[in-house]
Amino acid sequence: MVHAYILIQTEVGKSASVAKEIEQIPGVTQAEDVTGPYDVIVRAEAPTVDDLGKMVMSRVQSVDGITRTLTCPVVHF
Repeated sequence: MVHAYILIQTEVGKSASVAKEIEQIPGVTQAEDVTGPYDVIVRAEAPTVDDLGKMVMSRVQSVDGITRTLTCPVVHF
C-alpha cells in the first residue's frame, strides 16, 4: 500500500468545503483544514503509485475550489 500526503491550495473561503468533499473520496483517510501556505492537508492511500496518481488526478483535482495540489508519497528507508 502506498501512502501520501496531498497538500492543497484552495480559493479563498473554500477550504472547509474542499476538505469535507475530499474526505468522501475512497482512499482518503483524513482531510483537515490547516493554516499556512496550504489550506487543506490530506492523507491518502492506494495499492500502487499509479493508482494514487489516478485518484489525485481524476478525483481530488476535480473538486471545486482547488487551485493547486502537491502530492508527497511517504517513503520508508
